[in-house]
Amino acid sequence: MLKLQRQLRNVKSNNVCRLCDIFLRLPVRSAGAKLDIKMFASIESQATDIFSAAVKAVLPRKMVENTLKIHGNVLSVEGTDYNLKHNIYVVGFGKAVIGMARTVDDLLREHIVHGVVSVPCGIQATLAALGRKDMLLKQGSNIKICEGAENNLPDEAAHRTAMTILRLAQGLTEKDILLVLISGGGSALLPAPIPPITLQEKQHVTKLLGSAGATIQELNTVRRQISLLKGGELAKAAYPAKVVTLILSDIIGDTIDLIASGPTVINYPQSLTGLAVLQKYNLLFDVSDTVRRVLERRESSFSSSARNKACSVAVQNVLVGSNEVALDAAEHCARKLGYYPLNLSRWLQGEASAVVLEQMARMVQQTLLVQLRLSGR
Repeated sequence: MLKLQRQLRNVKSNNVCRLCDIFLRLPVRSAGAKLDIKMFASIESQATDIFSAAVKAVLPRKMVENTLKIHGNVLSVEGTDYNLKHNIYVVGFGKAVIGMARTVDDLLREHIVHGVVSVPCGIQATLAALGRKDMLLKQGSNIKICEGAENNLPDEAAHRTAMTILRLAQGLTEKDILLVLISGGGSALLPAPIPPITLQEKQHVTKLLGSAGATIQELNTVRRQISLLKGGELAKAAYPAKVVTLILSDIIGDTIDLIASGPTVINYPQSLTGLAVLQKYNLLFDVSDTVRRVLERRESSFSSSARNKACSVAVQNVLVGSNEVALDAAEHCARKLGYYPLNLSRWLQGEASAVVLEQMARMVQQTLLVQLRLSGR
């Protein structure tokens, strides 16, 4: 026991694998019975298997196929049916939507009139180089892929794509269906600042909040209140068309009005305003007068109007994947490998290597304490 305690103290902050090795070699006791120590030939290999299981559970194809069910000319989404008659339009924005778009195209190609998807710079070349052509659109697709938001920051390329998406939505009729694909990174890939705010002013706000340590929830609160598309505005632009949104969450808690700043969530809670966020970080007078005026106008004009209610009825937002799904898959894989997994939290935030080290140290310490108590020392 003292040897294990000394090993724990000697673990370096950059050596999480060594900490895992110490933890997995601890003897396990249950109900007073002595169990054999579980020794595995390759801890790293099994850790990779568990991680891979989590990733596979939220791959775009599986998520989309689990959600979209086609029966003849009827599309069923979570119990709601839509008539198909070459009336599907597709838009998307986020780091994972290119794979979602490929699956949608495979399932609904004959009914897709047009589509525009905003994805990160270089993602198509990266996927091709990795041999993942199954995530790239086939030749002849009616969905157009547009790259932008270099370094995950809104830029002119992403802005042009966002305005193309807005025009597409505004041209739809009550006979049309707008299929919206959203994943993490969607906010930066859908920049459409409310005039007269410029893209540069919006970029400045984003950088200020990021440097101040604002959370993703706070950042997206400000983004949606200075945008033509976020905060439900995309769904309003598409009305009277029906809107079906497939969402892959990157937000802890899966609050859909915050994922990519909620472009199809019309009646979202106003617990926090953009002005309040800027005031919290003492940034209210570091942003332009234009941004302040727009935020003040949006704060005073927010209402649940009759039109908002009508638009909401035409919208179906579906959460197709999240950290919850990935964690459940990781836990299932760990059990199959003979482990007794403990899900410490579904709400962890922070820099990954630091959080892992902290949690692993906590687990080892708890296990040592249990062993001491069981041994009567």
